[in-house]
Amino acid sequence: MTDPLLSVRDFSVVYDVDPPVVAVKDVTLELRRGEILGLAGESGSGKTTLAYGVQRLLKAPAIITGGSVIFHDASGEDIDVGAMDAEQMRRFRWDRVSMVFQGAMNALNPVATIGSQLEDVFEVHRPGMSAQERRAEVGELLEIVKVGRDRVRSFPHELSGGMRQRVMIAMALALRPQLMVMDEPTTALDVLVQREILRQISALRHEFGFSVIFITHDLPLLLEISDRIAIMREGEIVELQTAERIWNDPQHDYTRTLLESFPRLTGERGVVAR
Repeated sequence: MTDPLLSVRDFSVVYDVDPPVVAVKDVTLELRRGEILGLAGESGSGKTTLAYGVQRLLKAPAIITGGSVIFHDASGEDIDVGAMDAEQMRRFRWDRVSMVFQGAMNALNPVATIGSQLEDVFEVHRPGMSAQERRAEVGELLEIVKVGRDRVRSFPHELSGGMRQRVMIAMALALRPQLMVMDEPTTALDVLVQREILRQISALRHEFGFSVIFITHDLPLLLEISDRIAIMREGEIVELQTAERIWNDPQHDYTRTLLESFPRLTGERGVVAR
């Protein structure tokens, strides 16, 4: 797990408003092949802007003002994400990089079945597949994420929140990407369902070998699932360490503040058990 998959160098994003807001400032990081990298920080710290920016998903008034993003493909090719045209980006997304958006479990089409929505991914990105092949792939995906192929004709309202989130993970996994970006994927789920989803993400990562960028303000959650964690504050990465080092020996005052903001179940208030 030492080979790089994604290299970000001196990456900056500004929101062109009055006055301009620097959302991401000269960020440099490397994502390793097969690892889960957590992005943590309070709301407005720039973590989601960074993740969207490296995929060129940002919309006006956001402007990428500097830096480079290089994707080290499994084929050995180094892809300059910033140099790709619109058609190249369309093929790049979902094939090599997929995303589970914040609030994604509510993004399913309420009047289309789960199966038809998953088949749409293959119709767009794998036009050579037959209808029978698409149906087989959809059934396999639903089994992989533990929803079950018997739900292929179900509508979103017939599924629980956790099952809808699993469907979104199946959609992101459909084309076997090398990187999956997950923006607050367990928000609005209860604690038990959150843990089930986290265990499944870890299991799928081991089974298929993809990397994950996992974005959340919930640092204790990242400590459970991540190999390394990047702490963001005011658009900058102030600390990047292994999850174990972040927990046992945080180096930055802001990291310690984040850890101490989550109280333990027993003992004095404002004291975190570490």
